Order: sequence, then structure tokens, then C-alpha cells
Amino acid sequence: MAGYMNSKGLLELLAGQGKISQEDFVALSTEFASLEVDALERTLLERKLVTEEDIARAKAEALGMAYVDLLGMELNPEALNIIPKSVAETYQAVAYDLDGTTLKIAYVDPLNAAAVEAFGFLLAERNLTAAPAVTTPSSFQLALKQYGTLKKEVATALESAQEERLPEEERPGEEARIEEVIKGAPVSRIVSVIMRYAVEAKASDIHIEPRGKETRVRYRVDGVLRTLLTLPNYLHSSVISRVKVLANLKLDETRVPQDGRITQVINGKAIDFRISTLPVVDNEKVVMRVLDTSTGVPSLEQLGFRDKYRDVLAQEVKKPHGMVLITGPTGSGKSTTLLTMLSMINDEGVNISTLEDPVEYFLPGVNQSQIRPEINFSFANGLRALLRQDPNVIMVGEIRDQETGELAVHAALTGHLILTTIHTNDAIGVVPRLIDLGVEPFLLSATLNLLIAQRLARKICEHCKGPADVPENLQQMIRDSLKEIPAAYYPPGITLDGPLPFQKGAGCPRCSDTGYAGRTVIAEMIGVTPEIQRLMNSGFPIPQVKEEVKKQGWITMRQDAVLKVLEGTTTVDEVLRLARE
Repeated sequence: MAGYMNSKGLLELLAGQGKISQEDFVALSTEFASLEVDALERTLLERKLVTEEDIARAKAEALGMAYVDLLGMELNPEALNIIPKSVAETYQAVAYDLDGTTLKIAYVDPLNAAAVEAFGFLLAERNLTAAPAVTTPSSFQLALKQYGTLKKEVATALESAQEERLPEEERPGEEARIEEVIKGAPVSRIVSVIMRYAVEAKASDIHIEPRGKETRVRYRVDGVLRTLLTLPNYLHSSVISRVKVLANLKLDETRVPQDGRITQVINGKAIDFRISTLPVVDNEKVVMRVLDTSTGVPSLEQLGFRDKYRDVLAQEVKKPHGMVLITGPTGSGKSTTLLTMLSMINDEGVNISTLEDPVEYFLPGVNQSQIRPEINFSFANGLRALLRQDPNVIMVGEIRDQETGELAVHAALTGHLILTTIHTNDAIGVVPRLIDLGVEPFLLSATLNLLIAQRLARKICEHCKGPADVPENLQQMIRDSLKEIPAAYYPPGITLDGPLPFQKGAGCPRCSDTGYAGRTVIAEMIGVTPEIQRLMNSGFPIPQVKEEVKKQGWITMRQDAVLKVLEGTTTVDEVLRLARE
């Protein structure tokens, strides 16, 4: 046990189990010897040197405990409910079986003395003894879901709501009804469960919408909407009112849209929900954007950018002035990419300011501002103010109009690095779009450094990935696309004449049987070379621009998507879905 108490002990265990080579052990011991064990674990996982299971098995061996994988295991309900869900979440441990008077408990952190003490009291009351085991964080999170599913928890609340429902003639007046909604336990519990499950499912948005005789609740997970719950329509107004109460919106205003915000602590993390209500026929719809502000900014590698792209982006963010412009539809990860780039240059010697809508990640040391159009704090007005704040780098959430575009260009001309976004279909479309907004071509040629277009494709779940059968016509489409891609981009083992590997996810509990888990960037770039600048000043003829981009060695988004398929990152079906969008 003592050997595991420090970073070197963990590395020795992993090396002893053959999870890392002796060479890696020597290098890692030198690099990470001073890290706390938790920090070392995070670093090893981020670098993909080991898996969660490797670390958990090393802990188990060091402590003389069993290792248990709870994935797909149906937990003993009697054992599970001995430890309340709130306690299990607090101490990151769950009871999974009961053998006579022995309760089997799986710990994420078996050295958590507070957990051992708390469970000791619970077990003593029942005359039980504990049989501790070690599990992974992912396995633990899946086990937590067996405390109750979304539909089960809502069904319990619905039973209470049905019991409390009064006949039409006995219902109180509007003022009393609103008071009832504010304090109503069933409706309050339903809304709370909907929000909590959205966070646990890693949903980006919640849609609560009337649909005939029922209310439909849909979650957007990995960019795709799925219906996870339906409620009886008599609860719709009460659910909407409860959301309005939490967001401090006007309950009696149902004729115009309203915007608000809710902050809740869920599973120990502060979560922001941005609320938007919209009047629809005879009712209202609510959309809730889920923002986990405790999440750190991902790296370019984690986002899915290729090595060449990462090298170019690293160079561009170090330039003292100019513009880097990212384009793509709403929800394509543009702001996340910009914030990742900012994190790469965020140090004491650089003054970075941002204008965002909304602020999704918090970067310590960066001056982040939320725009407020309702009080005339727009991107344009905010940019004017930021230019008086002695900035080195400015991130503007979006160029939406001529004023913001011209201000951004002039800021880049006067010695500032500007990172911003715009809506177009591809990277080449950025220049015509800015010209349409009224920005002069000669100013663009003098300020633009790099143009990026991106989309987000769902990644195949690593836990249920396997070979996929792809129709011959789609295989030929992939092969035809491959012919246009420089050979330097080909994944190892891929040739034009050889067999092409295709994969997909079969579906498992970790990915909610979808076969997908997480998303990756599909991107294209254009470096603004002297030749591109010349083309900007001469009308920006698209065929010549495409030829120049090809000479630079860049690939298109479609080609990047094809490569991601052949690398086993995503599926042909996902690429076809993105193409339709």
C-alpha cells in the first residue's frame, strides 16, 4: 500500500504489470516524479499512455483489493440502496452486491478515508461488513445510473402530480396556481431530474416542447436531438412556469420570447443553463443550453486537429497582429477552438480580452465579457471599448454586421491579433462574405492571416468499436476522394489499391447504445499567402483560389472527413449525415 502513495510507486506498478515500457518508466519518472498522484493519473490519461482500467488495476494490486468492472453488470438493488445515491456521489463509491452480511463496495479512490469512515457508520447500523474493491470513474458513473432511470424518476413524480391534480371546476385561480407551481414538489422534481440527466448524458441542449396531447423532452447529445421523455400535456404549463421561476422570468408573459439563466450545482459541479422561451401556437416552448463552466478548455489534439493544422495554429497565435477567422454553422465548435488557441498564449505578459455570447469556458487570466444586446452592449460596442483597454489579443465571438467587421479589421491593422468567427459554408467563402458586409478587399488582404472552416463529427465509441460492412458504392466514393488527397495525409497502411478499413460502434451502455461517444473536428484551412492576397485584390476568383489552396498542400473538409473514416475515428454514415447538413 505504501508504494502506491506517491507518483513513483504508481509508475513502478504500471511498469511491473507491463502497461508501460522500461524506457517510458525511466522517462516518466524523471518528468513526473514531483507530481501528485491525481495529477499524474490525469496526465497519463490525457497522453493516452494508459487506460482508466490500467490505473484502477494498479491501485487494486497495490492495496491488495479486487478490481471490478461494473460495465454491463446488473447491480443487486438491495445492496445498491444501502448507500444513498447522494452519499455514493459524494464519496465516489457504490455498493454492487450483498453476500450474506458482506456488502461489496467499489471505490474510485480506495484511499479516501472519509468514505471508509462514512460507510463504516452505515454498515455498523445494519451489522454488515465491507468487502472493498476498486473500479474506474467511467464504470462508477454507469453504475450510478442504476439508482433510477430518467423515465422511472419522472414516473414517480408523475404519480404524485396525478394524485394532486384537481378536477377542472375545483382548480384555483391563476395567482394561486402560480404559487402552487413555485412550491409544487412533483413538478419541481420533474424539472430537476430533466436538468440532472441532461448533465449526466453530456447534452448540450434541452428542448421542452408541446406536441399535441403530450409534452416532448429532447436532448441534443453529440449534435443530434433525441427524444428521451414524454409528459402528459396537462403538465406543460406547470413545467414551463417552474423553469421560468428558476430563471427569474416573468410568469405572466407568454406572448413574447424571454431569455434567462439558471445556475445549479449538479454532481458537485456548477452548471449554467441558458434559458430561451418562445411562444408557439397556444403555448410556449423552452430550450435550455447546458454549460458546464467547470470543464477545462480542451487541447487542439483533443479537439481532433491534424498535426499540420496544430503546427500552423501554434504559429498563427504567436503573431503580433492580424486576423484568424473561423467559420462554420452554429454548434460546430468555433468558439471552443478560439478559446483553445487563447489558452496556448495565455500568460502574464499578454493582455487577452474576449467578447462572447455566451461565455462557455472560464480562462484564468483572460478578461472575458458577456455581450448584452438588450442594454446595447453588442459585439461592435464591446470591441470599441476593448480597444481602449490596451489589449494584445482580442477574441470577438462573431462578426454579424458591417460595423463589427470593419472594427475588427481596423483593430488588426493597428497592431492587435484578432480571433473571431463568421457564418459561411467553407473557408473560401469567408472573403466574399466579408466583402458583402462592406469590408474593403484591400483591407482584408492586409489583415487576414488564416481562414479555418470546421464541423463536428461524432466519434465511434471506443468501447464497442468493430469492423463495419460498407456498400460497394460508398467504398468507391471514399476511394475516389482518396485519389485527390496528397499521400502524406494517408493513415498508416492505407494505399489507393489496397483494402480500405471501415469501423462502427455496435452500441453499449457507455454510449447509450448509439455507437458514438464524443465528437471530433472536421476542418479545412487556408493560409493567406502573397498569392492569396493578390487574388483578394483582384476579385477573388474562386477557381484560381482553389488551385492556389491545393498548391499549398491543404485538404478540404470532405477530404478530412474521409481520412477520419479511414483512421477509424468516425463512420461513413456520419460523414453522409454531415454532408446533408
